[in-house]
Amino acid sequence: MSVGLLRVLSQHHVLTEERIGYYTAAAQSGRAVLPMLFADGIITPRALGEMLAATFNYPLLDLQHVPRTHILTDIITEEQMLKNRCVPLFRRGHTVYLAVSDPTRIQDFQKMAFAAGETMDLVIVRDDQLSALLEWLGQRSTSILQEIRHEQETVRGTQILYIDNEEAEDGPIPRFIHKTLSDAIQAGASDIHFEFYEHIARVRFRVDGQLREVVQPPVAVRGQLASRIKVMAHLDIAEKRVPQDGRIQIAFEKNGRPIDFRVSTLPTLFGEKVVMRILNSDLGDLNIDTLGLEPFQKDMLLDAIGRPYGMVLVTGPTGSGKTVSLYTCLNILNTEKVNIATAEDPAEINLPGINQVNVNDKQGLTFASALRAFLRQDPDIIMVGEIRDLETADIAIKAAQTGHMVFSTLHTNNAPATLSRLLNMGVAPFNIASSISLIVAQRLLRCLCPHCKKAVARPPNTVLKQAGFTDEDLQQPWTLYRPAGCESCRGSGFKGRIGVYEVMPVSKEMQHVIMDNGTEVDITNLAYQEGIVDLRRAGLLKVMRGLTSLEEVTARTND
Repeated sequence: MSVGLLRVLSQHHVLTEERIGYYTAAAQSGRAVLPMLFADGIITPRALGEMLAATFNYPLLDLQHVPRTHILTDIITEEQMLKNRCVPLFRRGHTVYLAVSDPTRIQDFQKMAFAAGETMDLVIVRDDQLSALLEWLGQRSTSILQEIRHEQETVRGTQILYIDNEEAEDGPIPRFIHKTLSDAIQAGASDIHFEFYEHIARVRFRVDGQLREVVQPPVAVRGQLASRIKVMAHLDIAEKRVPQDGRIQIAFEKNGRPIDFRVSTLPTLFGEKVVMRILNSDLGDLNIDTLGLEPFQKDMLLDAIGRPYGMVLVTGPTGSGKTVSLYTCLNILNTEKVNIATAEDPAEINLPGINQVNVNDKQGLTFASALRAFLRQDPDIIMVGEIRDLETADIAIKAAQTGHMVFSTLHTNNAPATLSRLLNMGVAPFNIASSISLIVAQRLLRCLCPHCKKAVARPPNTVLKQAGFTDEDLQQPWTLYRPAGCESCRGSGFKGRIGVYEVMPVSKEMQHVIMDNGTEVDITNLAYQEGIVDLRRAGLLKVMRGLTSLEEVTARTND
């Protein structure tokens, strides 16, 4: 931010002389002053943009209406954009239009235009929108992509897979992949998708459960990208006809904590799609108070896992947070007085003091065979990554019946459906009733960004009742919020996720229903009679506390 902008703010009586001195000193010390002005409530990004557009007679442009795929990335370098806080948006005739939030730095922009051999004119944009765009461009690894394109033009017509030498290790392809993985970590992504089609290639991150495109590398390098990742994961680069699975471990900073990536390749029509799951082994996440359980649900879960034997099952679709919930329970029970063993595919979180085994079906190390081995290892607590078949279910149930605490997961929509799933597998009703202590179904909801969530008027009570709110809820003075979008949440209106849970203890009455061959409907009706809070109700409680939006709850709990 230039001193000239501070003078403009003073001329419009936005800043006093005293405050100008304060912010000038901050700018001279290298601090970013515009965020300070916004945080101090001096002016908003919208008001600043409107004021500067009127003062300097430049057009004011809303970047939300500018397609990012059309932005000119070959005029100036990524470093120049970040240094000067500007982005070339489009060209009309011989003029390039440059998006800026501080037009008082006109001399810097003119020098940059002269060096680039271009004629440039300015358009004013909101500073928060410009920051979000610059961050997105940084994730696109523009300079590395330009290197890749240049390299492709140099070796056009040559099919390069991978050259295992020092030069290749420092080439644009390895550096592009390394930067993409680093950007994914910084963005809080859970998965990275490298996808290749006939005419385009793209990389997408899954952040807070939503996929978003971050970059489009040249389609000509799809073979090199896939092969490089396969080499990093110790996969067979010559085999492209069948899926492969592997693992990569990278430390992005010197002496930093290594990050694990689970790699999966899939042959498609136009190359191998590669999906990388980021395995978060941060023990700081394993706190039961941050999961999102309601207080009464937390008490039921702690009561179940505190028993000397029995089975606790966690259900939900892929990516619903089942692993974190199970490891949170294990972390609570992990003391020197107990022997804990887990069989997983693969082990996602490293917990000291727990004996973790990666199953390997190709080598004959299945969930069932690992369970049999555990029972000869004097265990107190056993975790099975997933019950997939009758053999695994039978061994797990027998372990729960013979004095062991067993944890596992299934893929079902809700807690009552879990019992039906086990019955359909062929597990005897008596074994289910006598072994299972508690079933937890869960989903992950996106949290509203606390910096920009917007209070809105509540719709009519008839609409809220259809969504699941009770008459008692409607009499309470809670506020309904919706996403707005800001720099902090990258314009999505959401930041982070929280779980919603359906916690169902298997009571004596439910045991009788199971042994009488009761249907899923019978079990569900009894569960609700016993006061079980389902996933929709748990989500509505989050809405009433202003943690998420009603639309998010209805979309994620519409079973």
